[in-house]
Amino acid sequence: MRLTLRPDIQRFIDEQVKAGHFPTPEAVVEAALADMRVGGEAELDDDAIAAINEAEAQADRGEGTDLDTFRADMTRRFNNR
Repeated sequence: MRLTLRPDIQRFIDEQVKAGHFPTPEAVVEAALADMRVGGEAELDDDAIAAINEAEAQADRGEGTDLDTFRADMTRRFNNR
C-alpha cells in the first residue's frame, strides 16, 4: 500500500524517527493504528479531572503562561543542561 500524507503529518513522522522514538516511519504509523484499535477515549480519574479544572480556573484568572513564552522558557531550560 502506498499513502500520500499531508506535509505536516510526514514531518511529524520524520521527527519521531529522527528523535529515536521509532525505528522507521512504518513503525510510527503502526503504533498510531494500534492505539486507535485499543483506544477510543482514555478515561480520566478524579485527580486528572481536578487538575484540569484547576488549570482552567487558573487560565480564567489570567495566571497562565502563553505557549510562546512557555516554549522559550523550556528551550532555555533544556539547552542549558
